[in-house]
Amino acid sequence: MSSPEDVVRSLREALEFSPDNTPLRRHLAETLLGNGRPDEAAEEYRRMLIDAPKDIALQLALARAYYQAGKFTPSLVVVEELMKTDEPAAGVLALFARLLFQRGEVERAVRQYRAAVSQDAALADESFALQLGIDASEDDDSDVVDGRMRLGAGDDDDDESTVEAERPKINFADVGGMDAVKEDIRLKIILPLEQPELFKAYGKTAGGGILLYGPPGCGKTHLARATAGEIKARFISVGINDVLDMWIGNSERNLHVIFEQARRLRPCVLFFDEIDALGASRADMRHTGGRHLINQFLAELDGVQSSNEGVLILGATNAPWHIDNAFRRPGRFDRIVFVPPPDTSAREAVLRILCRDKPTAEIDFAAVAKKTPDFSGADLKGVVESAVEAKLRSALRGGGIQPLGTRDLMDAAKSLKPTTKEWFASARNYALYSNQGGTYDDILKYLKM
Repeated sequence: MSSPEDVVRSLREALEFSPDNTPLRRHLAETLLGNGRPDEAAEEYRRMLIDAPKDIALQLALARAYYQAGKFTPSLVVVEELMKTDEPAAGVLALFARLLFQRGEVERAVRQYRAAVSQDAALADESFALQLGIDASEDDDSDVVDGRMRLGAGDDDDDESTVEAERPKINFADVGGMDAVKEDIRLKIILPLEQPELFKAYGKTAGGGILLYGPPGCGKTHLARATAGEIKARFISVGINDVLDMWIGNSERNLHVIFEQARRLRPCVLFFDEIDALGASRADMRHTGGRHLINQFLAELDGVQSSNEGVLILGATNAPWHIDNAFRRPGRFDRIVFVPPPDTSAREAVLRILCRDKPTAEIDFAAVAKKTPDFSGADLKGVVESAVEAKLRSALRGGGIQPLGTRDLMDAAKSLKPTTKEWFASARNYALYSNQGGTYDDILKYLKM
């Protein structure tokens, strides 16, 4: 029996003789996807869509490949376009449900999942239904909110939970490049703490919010942690799991508790990762649960009940276009900062930092930086790790400890591709067609458009 690799090889060889054979290429893509190679499958689907850009089946297959590869934002962009059709296919609804669940929008996910199953019962997935909190024995009119049974009297838990607060040991010196972003943070956050009298003379207090956006892996979280280390403040990193709760009102309460914790520990950097999952646009919502959470978030940012002076709020997102516009009003996240992939000099600085504690020979970091255009900080870390693994294999074969050199990093870089290009493919469309206020001008400037 032929192995999956043999099948793939045979299909590729056949396509060399018949490159325009769409059924054959579709079979190759489906085979790659079925054998856990979604990135390669996505490449085949993209090639087919060049000739058939309106083929809904191909678009859905591409979205599935993105989803299987863990690239949820590109997958969501494709699915959202498919959802604009008059009657979205059941497969589109099912994938949309999974993407909504990934974003923490459980009630919308429940609605889309049920719509998909009502169209095609074969799409029912007991495991996913349990994650959504759907009981097969429930009636459609059961008291369910966000996929869970409505909170009953006496079920509330009065214990207040908090998230861990740390004191980071890194500062801006440990962040390669990003000079413009650091300057924005220094003006908005650091200088008001260092020179409070000067800023008070102009009516400016220490605090406020900055929203960082850009491709994944470019150092948004690392930069936020370094900001806390720069001013020797506590750092609280908040993920969606720290806030979202299955019971009515608990998500809002969790958010309030986290803000109160930051106010007690001021000066404190409060960092919200994947903030688009907590602050999605209310215009896209048909239920009240998500709206209540956003309203609570906005009230906390405004300091309606307690002052936020000394609480420095940073948010990070890969999809700023999904965030409610109210978050961008002055006094909230009034600075929207684009965090691009590092430029050549920044890549050189990042590589130096990554190799700092490793055995190295003379490395031409500038040469390696020039050979890694569009690489994110995470991509560069992958380059260094790949080079280290090659040296480890050599050492295990009896070669002893050998220092990393320029050639090692060059060879590792050749075997990897920048992950930022997928993000820019999606961001470009938003920057061109959904940029009325000029929010995404930095993307167009980076792409030289």
